[in-house]
Amino acid sequence: MLSYFQNKADLVLLHAPSVYDFRKKSILYGPISDLVPSSPVFEMYPIGFSTIASYLKKHGYNVRIVNLALRMLLDPDYDVEEQIKKLNPSMFGIDLHWMPHCHGSIEIAKIVKKYHPDTPVVFGGFSSSWFRDELIKYPAVDFVVRGDTTEEPTRQLMEAVINGQSYSQIPNLTWKDNGEVHENSEMYVPDNIDHLELGYKDVVRSVVRYRDFIGTVPFVGWTKYPIMAIFTGRGCDFNCVFCGGSSHSFKNTLRRSKTVIRDPEILVKEAIGISRISRGPIFILGDIYKAGKEYAEEVLRGLSSRKIKNPLFFEFYEPPPPEFFSTVDKYLDNYCYEMSLESHDEEVRRAVGKGYSNEEIEASIKAALSHEKCHRFDLYFLIGLPKQTYEKAIDLVDYCRGLYERIDNDKRLLALVSPLAPFLDPGSRGFTDPEAHGYHLLLETLEEHRQALLKPSWKYILNYQTDWMTRDDIVRATYDSALGLNDVKKEAGVISKEKAQEIGDRIRTAKRVMKKVDEIVDKYPPEEAEKHLAELKHQVDNASISTVCEKKELEMPIGRNLLNFKIFEVLRILASKD
Repeated sequence: MLSYFQNKADLVLLHAPSVYDFRKKSILYGPISDLVPSSPVFEMYPIGFSTIASYLKKHGYNVRIVNLALRMLLDPDYDVEEQIKKLNPSMFGIDLHWMPHCHGSIEIAKIVKKYHPDTPVVFGGFSSSWFRDELIKYPAVDFVVRGDTTEEPTRQLMEAVINGQSYSQIPNLTWKDNGEVHENSEMYVPDNIDHLELGYKDVVRSVVRYRDFIGTVPFVGWTKYPIMAIFTGRGCDFNCVFCGGSSHSFKNTLRRSKTVIRDPEILVKEAIGISRISRGPIFILGDIYKAGKEYAEEVLRGLSSRKIKNPLFFEFYEPPPPEFFSTVDKYLDNYCYEMSLESHDEEVRRAVGKGYSNEEIEASIKAALSHEKCHRFDLYFLIGLPKQTYEKAIDLVDYCRGLYERIDNDKRLLALVSPLAPFLDPGSRGFTDPEAHGYHLLLETLEEHRQALLKPSWKYILNYQTDWMTRDDIVRATYDSALGLNDVKKEAGVISKEKAQEIGDRIRTAKRVMKKVDEIVDKYPPEEAEKHLAELKHQVDNASISTVCEKKELEMPIGRNLLNFKIFEVLRILASKD
């Protein structure tokens, strides 16, 4: 294999923007990315990039990550084609994990084939697995690696590509030979994933190897707020109706019948690795309590014994018992929690697939906030759910007002609302059997979803309606509930009057811009409408960032300067080869 200091990569992993030509198109994305770190371009690449890169490095291959979406976002003049033209790996990999990337990913694959017609292109990710039959038929796609644990199949594919070997025995692989499609039946679904590592050190080293810092950065603003993640396992025991990562999806699409959990010591080891290079928050993906009380305590004990100072984020899939929060407080000094409640209405929540009561979640919140070292508890709500009418969606405001009153307006509770957008996940129960759950699919194929992403606003991009709300109702309920919740947080002192005014103005502006977009769509034929929409682009772009909340609300308070990184440790890693 190539030496450490050579910059030739065996595999280049490309992360595409949601819509390839977002810099030219006038598309009102609205609040679809307000509650995640990335922008509406969804420039944050999947965590699987890091595990694949680390796994292949162990086997002697060089892997380079190029975040095209971020580069395009930061530089209006960045030439994607020139960048791709200069690359010369043995294989290109493109993620289609979640559906918002279905337009940009295919367009990037086309550009790759334009300049590298003989270099194979492989796709991977949850959405790639679901749409593999359609995806493999695109001329620019040579391989689709199916499943949730594709590091070893990718290694085998890498070996076959470099050595000119047969692809017929590689598990999880859908491929084509002279236009004829083959799907290898064997699936690699390991019941132990302790061998997987995130390889943050390798990412740091790649900055020097490929002379590319921006290409490895996960999202806009990451250098000031360097949040990093570690994951507890793969699979899910829950069956949320809208989720492409539910137990239904894992079993039927990804062929994983049970959740696998990583050894607690590995989680601790990765947290230590992060803490050595960064003071930023560490997000622990997956519910550690759901893995068992003993498992959770072992993780917490390990984090405590290593004296990790980084803020720690824990997520829950269902309310832990109140005593669990005392255990966390026993071991840690700086932590936050988050949980997606989906709806305050218990009937709606049961229809989603979650059966716990409001009393249970409120008991957990009160127990968590009874400890001073808990810095925040984020509570998420969604619009666009089964059995959720416009009225029930708006009732969220009164529920949250009462909830804040019941916890004495504790400012550490952060209630947030967003639409289920832009898509109901392919592979979810709602997608595979929509009528049974009150959904009406408006888009079904991959190409239909790709074209929908070019529509002028997020209302037209939605791939569903429900028995209880049309797309117009979902849009109206989203903005109206966000306005109401903004007032509630102002009343509770969670945000200042000035900030509440600013957010409220943005929501009202977004509603006005949405109305203008609808008027143009209704009044003009498509080509003429495009010209009028282009004139709105500045307003449209401004109405798509921090719409339903202030995006910085999601951030834990840390210093915002270069001292967030431990410079001497980063330099040591760059100088080492192990």
